[in-house]
Amino acid sequence: MTNDLEAIRKGKILMLAGTDLAGTDLAGADLAGADLSQANLSGANLAGANLQRAVLRANLRGADLSGADLRGADFRNADLRGVSFANALVRDASFGGAFLTGAALGNLDLSGVDLRGADLRGASLGRAMLLGADLSNANLSGADLSGADLEEALLNGAVLRGANLTGANLLCASIEQTVWDGALLDRACLQGTPLSL
Repeated sequence: MTNDLEAIRKGKILMLAGTDLAGTDLAGADLAGADLSQANLSGANLAGANLQRAVLRANLRGADLSGADLRGADFRNADLRGVSFANALVRDASFGGAFLTGAALGNLDLSGVDLRGADLRGASLGRAMLLGADLSNANLSGADLSGADLEEALLNGAVLRGANLTGANLLCASIEQTVWDGALLDRACLQGTPLSL
């Protein structure tokens, strides 16, 4: 397995669908374009890994993706609960339908990211850049979006029940059928946003 792991780290093996890599140290690995769909990467160390355009529709629960390059990666329907995304590059990644409950995504550039239907209950998105991000039908109940930049974001059908949007920028955001029950909107910029609470 040691030779296989070294080949995986160097990007020589990219067809890893269904592989059990739970708890594996793949820090700094070159997995750009890899197919890791249905793989078990729970608790894996992928810190600093190159996962550009990789298919990661997998179990990544508790994995470390800090500092990883995730641009254009496909995380649709992935289990990402408890994942560390600190300093990761995530622009244009797809998280549609992903389980991101309690995820730490604050201070990240999530511009253009697809989060349609994602479960972001209790997630930390404080000061995140979500310019033009698609959060349609996402569940953001209890999420921290304080100071987040949601300019021109799509929030149609999203649930923001009890979410903290203090100081958030919602300039020209699309918010049709958004649920706002108990959301904190102190000092939020709502210019150009047809808000009806």
